[in-house]
Amino acid sequence: MTTEPVDGPRRPNLSREKVLRAAVAMADEGGTGAPSVRALAKRLGVEAMSLYHHFRNKDLILDGMVDLVFAEVEDPGEGAAWRPAMRGRAASMRAALVRHPWALGLMDSRTSPGPATLRRHDAAIGCLRSGGFSVAGAAHALSVLDGYTYGSTLQQLSLPFAGPDGAGEVAGAMLEEMPADAYPHLAEMIGELALKPGYTYADEFETGLDLILDGLERRRGTWA
Repeated sequence: MTTEPVDGPRRPNLSREKVLRAAVAMADEGGTGAPSVRALAKRLGVEAMSLYHHFRNKDLILDGMVDLVFAEVEDPGEGAAWRPAMRGRAASMRAALVRHPWALGLMDSRTSPGPATLRRHDAAIGCLRSGGFSVAGAAHALSVLDGYTYGSTLQQLSLPFAGPDGAGEVAGAMLEEMPADAYPHLAEMIGELALKPGYTYADEFETGLDLILDGLERRRGTWA
């Protein structure tokens, strides 16, 4: 008489990518950074020690999470003109940060960047260099573009409204409450801009980006 083997519970097939995508999903849901190793293991249906076969410590998980966000940023195409390429990069980076707001303070803070992070930076620098920027000029351009993008995204995420009509609703309520003669310039801006049909506060990002790109265009040949 033979005895049939009894299958025990199958252990989930873990991979680095599966762990990182679960960590990103948890961070998106919670609005914070990397979840605890214990919580992440529970999400994946494994013991916490199983994660250490793929990541020696939590910092490596955080590095990988940031790298996944960088992978969503638009890469300049081969031979792309610098100005539309930098515009596309800034817009896609802003969109990625809106999708993953926990990553806002981490994008440039990691000391062990992953391959997607390195590729995106290298491609952006190469595009600027091909566009006539010196090494120093490319560094200046990336610094101001990223600083503006991060700051603008942080501002957007902090606003007390969402959606295209939100700014007008908040501004209209402010105008009703404040004495217009005491704050004439603010009242004028609300009445002449924020309350006009079609005004969307998110468009201010594009206006600011144009100002920066115009300035870089004027200065790109002057940096040694």
